[in-house]
Parts: sequence; C-alpha cells; structure tokens
Amino acid sequence: MRPYDGRPMAVGSRPLVPSRITPGGVAHGSRRTPTSKLAGYVALTKPRIIELLLITTVPTMVLAQGGWPRTSLVLITLLGGTLAAGGANAINMVVDRDIDKLMPRTQGRPLVTGLLQPRQAMVFAVSLEIAAFAVLWAWANLLSAVLALSATLFYVFVYTMWLKRTSTQNIVIGGAAGAVPVLVGWAAVQNNVAWAPVVLFVVMFLWTPPHFWALAIRYADDYRAANVPMLPAVATMQVTVHKMLVYTAAMVASTLVLWPVAHLGLVYGISAIVLGALFLWGTVDLGRNPTPQRSMRVFGFSITYVTLLFAAMTIDVFVGS
Repeated sequence: MRPYDGRPMAVGSRPLVPSRITPGGVAHGSRRTPTSKLAGYVALTKPRIIELLLITTVPTMVLAQGGWPRTSLVLITLLGGTLAAGGANAINMVVDRDIDKLMPRTQGRPLVTGLLQPRQAMVFAVSLEIAAFAVLWAWANLLSAVLALSATLFYVFVYTMWLKRTSTQNIVIGGAAGAVPVLVGWAAVQNNVAWAPVVLFVVMFLWTPPHFWALAIRYADDYRAANVPMLPAVATMQVTVHKMLVYTAAMVASTLVLWPVAHLGLVYGISAIVLGALFLWGTVDLGRNPTPQRSMRVFGFSITYVTLLFAAMTIDVFVGS
C-alpha cells in the first residue's frame, strides 16, 4: 500500500462535495464538550460506538444458543465487550490527539481541550483492557477474552497507528476490529468459532466501509485538514460511491449466505433481502445526488440496517425454536 502523500487523487470525473460542517452535525461519538473529569473519561470510551458494537453481540449470542442464553452470561459478555471497546477507543484518542485538534468535529475531545492528560488516559485505557480480559476469562471463557483483546490490538496497532494516516484502505482493513464482537458473542456461548459467526464477521467487515465512508463524505474537509487519507477526502464522489456500492453488494450477498449457513428462516431471509435492497438503493441515490445531507442519510440508515438485520435474526431464532 502506497503511503498517502497529501495530494488529492485525480480519479474519476465528479468532484467531491465540500462538507460544510455545522455545529449540529451528527457523527461517531458525542459532539458535546465534556466539562468534568468524569465526563471526560466517559467521552474517551466513545459510548455511541460501543452501543453499535453491543447491538451485534447479543443477537449473535442468541443465535449461538438457539434461544436466550443465560442472562448472567449475556451481562458478563456485554460488560467485557464494553470495557474492551472503551479501552481501545481511549487509546485511539491518545494516539490521535494531534490530528483531533485539527478537525472541528473532534476539537472538543478531552485530550484536545486539556481536561485530561495523555498519561491519565493511557492508565485508564490499559485498566479497562485488563478488566475486560479478566471479566471475560473468569466468567465466560478464555477464547472470548482473547478475541476481545485481539480486536483492541488490531484497532490500535493496525488501524490507528499504521493505516489511518498512510492508506486509503485504512477503514477497510481496520474495520475488521469492529467485526470481532460477533465472534466474542458466539465464543462466550459456545467456546468455539463456527461458520455462522465467521459469516457474521464478514457481514460486519463489509458493512464498515460504506458505513464509515458515508460519514467521511460529510466530514471530508476535516480529514483533509488533518492530512488523513480517508477515501472521500482524497477521491472523487464517483469513485467513493462506486466502492461503497461494491462493498454494500458484497455485504448483502454475505447476509444471504448466512441464511442457510445459520439455518435461519423466512423472517431473517425476507428482512435481509428488503433491508439490503434499501441500503443499495440509498447508496445509488447518493451517487445521483451527491450532497453531505444525502451521505448522512446513508450513514444513518446503515446503523438502522444493522439494528434491524440483527433484530430480525434474533426474532427468527425465537420463532424457529
């Protein structure tokens, strides 16, 4: 992968629409600036991202169990997953504090404002990771603990410290870390990794690029200001939307592969087809009407898509059982 040299890529024929950032924009994490140290520590964990990760964990546990798992195991897995993701996000903020101060979207983060110091954040982050590993190992199993830790290591060293600032493939490869919670959820129940969670991992891996690129279109100017080669900041809208379509189509195909692999029924199958068609249509519509507002509509739907798809999977399991 060729390191990004800071120059715009002359690809395609349609220029990317400027982001026109406004204070009321929506993005990953809270846009509010924390004022107390407690709020600062909470902000380090990026709670809104954690919510999305947990949305995929519980339904996967239901699929693994073939019904509702032991409630205590669900709570332990959610706790361990929350601690692990929170620690990874906190380390990400420590590493990225120099570029966070350059992007309006992230200038209110606690390490940028000086509310917290990097050393405090690192101690907090490492403590969360140790606690996550201990909780999962003690009350779930070693496999789930190792998988959660591997996601953190991949997110920190592969995405944050290597790819984010050097390659347009940053979120493509780095997004694998966000797909690991489905493996953690399955492993917590079954203490193994089977084909069904592997396919779910692929679904989430393929979902991440169109999801995040839709957000990056809206904040392309931020990434340019920080010299971060997120695809929409260095390529044309035509190229960006084309790649979004490719990943979305592959993702929809993988959701249909899950149908027979996980022995799911019509509730899931019909939902996967309808939701996938809507996701594809929204991405095509973005290509025809390339505006930051449309990109945020796709971004918002991508979250709804995952929520409804995993909800349909859960309902299907209960209906089938």
